[in-house]
Amino acid sequence: MADLGAWKNKRQQYSPSSPISLGSSVFSESSLELSTTTADGSTANAVLAAIVASIGNLLQGWDNAAIAGAIMYIKNEFNLQNDPMMEGLILAMSLIGATIITALSGMITNSIGKRPLLSVAAILYSISALIMFQASNEYTLLLARLIYGFGSGLVVTYAPLYISETAPTNMRGLLNTLPQFNGSLGMLLSYIMVFLMSLTLNPNWRIMLGSLSIPSFVFLLLCIFYLPESPVFLVSKGKIEEAKNVMKRLRGTNEVSSEIAFLIQGLTVDQDNYIEDYMIGHNNDEFDDQSISNTETTKLYGHEEGVTWFARPFKGKNVVESDHSPIPNLLDPIVTLFDSIHGNILNTPEFTSSGNMSNDIEQPKTDLESQEDLDTDYEDDLGHPLLFHQGSYMEGIDDACVNGGWHMAWKFVQRENEFGQTQDDFQQIFLQGDILQAGRVSHATALVSTPSFHHSIGPAMVHPSKFNLSTEGQSWSDLLQPGVKQGLIVGVTIQILQQLAGISGILYYTPQILEQAGAGILLKWFNVSSSSSSILTSALTTFMMLPSIGIAMKCMDRYGRRSLLLYTIPMLIVSLIILIVVNVMNLEAIFGAILSTFGVIIYVCCFVMGFGPIPNVLCSELFPPSCRNRCMSICTLTFWIVSIIVTYAFPVMLSSIGLIGVCGIYAVVCIVSFIFVLIKVPETKGMPLAVIANSLAVGARLSVKRNENI
Repeated sequence: MADLGAWKNKRQQYSPSSPISLGSSVFSESSLELSTTTADGSTANAVLAAIVASIGNLLQGWDNAAIAGAIMYIKNEFNLQNDPMMEGLILAMSLIGATIITALSGMITNSIGKRPLLSVAAILYSISALIMFQASNEYTLLLARLIYGFGSGLVVTYAPLYISETAPTNMRGLLNTLPQFNGSLGMLLSYIMVFLMSLTLNPNWRIMLGSLSIPSFVFLLLCIFYLPESPVFLVSKGKIEEAKNVMKRLRGTNEVSSEIAFLIQGLTVDQDNYIEDYMIGHNNDEFDDQSISNTETTKLYGHEEGVTWFARPFKGKNVVESDHSPIPNLLDPIVTLFDSIHGNILNTPEFTSSGNMSNDIEQPKTDLESQEDLDTDYEDDLGHPLLFHQGSYMEGIDDACVNGGWHMAWKFVQRENEFGQTQDDFQQIFLQGDILQAGRVSHATALVSTPSFHHSIGPAMVHPSKFNLSTEGQSWSDLLQPGVKQGLIVGVTIQILQQLAGISGILYYTPQILEQAGAGILLKWFNVSSSSSSILTSALTTFMMLPSIGIAMKCMDRYGRRSLLLYTIPMLIVSLIILIVVNVMNLEAIFGAILSTFGVIIYVCCFVMGFGPIPNVLCSELFPPSCRNRCMSICTLTFWIVSIIVTYAFPVMLSSIGLIGVCGIYAVVCIVSFIFVLIKVPETKGMPLAVIANSLAVGARLSVKRNENI
């Protein structure tokens, strides 16, 4: 505690009898120092960064469609009609490569960052495309597909992580749906190319696959010359100034201190944190309950001199004890906790249905010139800790734009050490609530924990670049922490269920499925071959994905990830039942082809609205930075392994039990998926990454406690 003592000695140079203004921050002996953030700039750079990072997914979608169309011509050239094993291997080799690179990359990401890995993915895409363009036999093609898989694995794993770590909280779901959108856009463009080439006398499958090299080179240039490194990675290396500069660029504003503070304090998770509820008022007279002693009142200091608030324990039903679930005896305590926090936020009078502050609330403002002075001087002034707010609230701008309406504060307490001596200490608090409005009492949810860097937090808040904030040296045992373990259970399981729901098989074999269903009949009047009409139908199916993903992007941060899954999974079941009925009833050829196409379109569109993007969105949100890369690698590795199994098994299953049996299995998996999401998957919308990780730790302890009581 030497660092804390030195910090307090510095503070005691000022008068201890009253709050002292230090620029925009004030201290008090028993206080919460409030850290908030404004968003007076534009998020255009954050959106552009997400678009660039997801170009790799566009290229992946391009290749998926290209190989789906080209495989028919590859079989003819290499005489693979009677060798389904080689055909399946050509399709699965990219998945094998993705699996290998995903397993290996998790060990180096903490050292080099995500931006270099995306650049490497672009290089691998280019090399594989050039080899495919010149492939003379199936073995050369297998090598090219393996190299392509290396690049694909890096993109699928690290593009969502990069976007999560650079996106504003209130846009994280929307921007993390871009990989799905770009993937579908790439598939559409590729299917159009393949269809047009299929109309020629001798379609060239090498051009279909080799065309990937040109956009891959463009992707490489953008990664090198435009894409910034993730601020989370920079903070984890103690490069706070670099992280600040990147964040200023991404947010279009100099007001980034609060977000940097959230990043620093989110590097690790306190396993002994807990949830409290506060009633917060502008002064003591605003509280109706005068029975609470002053010793239970904690003073909060705002960002303007002379503006103070008071926090008292909430005597109503605590957020942890609240129950918003229809079947509380079945839902996991983590789900109940997250739902309760969201329900508590939405039921707060000062918040709108989206969880943001009402627009008619007048926010306190400070002088812009003073703000410029603070931005210039704070780095060299011990009186301006990084974690304290140093900005102003601009008209029409609310704090929810950046941290989802969450604020960071500090509560100074006194504890007894192991020798029985009383010493000063402090707690870090994440607050959710409209605590900035004067004139009435507000309800705020508080997530209380020990700061991430307990022994050096005082000076580290002032000059964090002088301290080693690196998360290197974290062990694999960190994955066994209750919150991390619970997150892994959710992430791994939802990736397994996503693939077992059948999307890989249906996407890779959509032309064959529709051709088997008779889709070629639909275009026979135009003298289009059966294979070409199946490719065109696949293109139309992919085209239908784009507005569906657009709906998902709009709803992801408004209604939430969990809600979208619960709405879309039943539609997957319906579409699979349609495919089963068509094949069971032996309908008229044209009518059956129309229904089959309709069933596939419903399946694919509903999948890309929910089950497609959301597993990766969730996996990029659930874990603390100290083990996020490894956890994401584990989840993505699971994705690739199951994808290989499904891709290899689909043609075998299709030939042995038919489309009826395959769709029946997929329907059962979707039913299981719905139950799992309902019971186990928490809602993460509008929550900073640091708050999600800390809340998971609280919920995990609740799960253990409930299991002990059973």
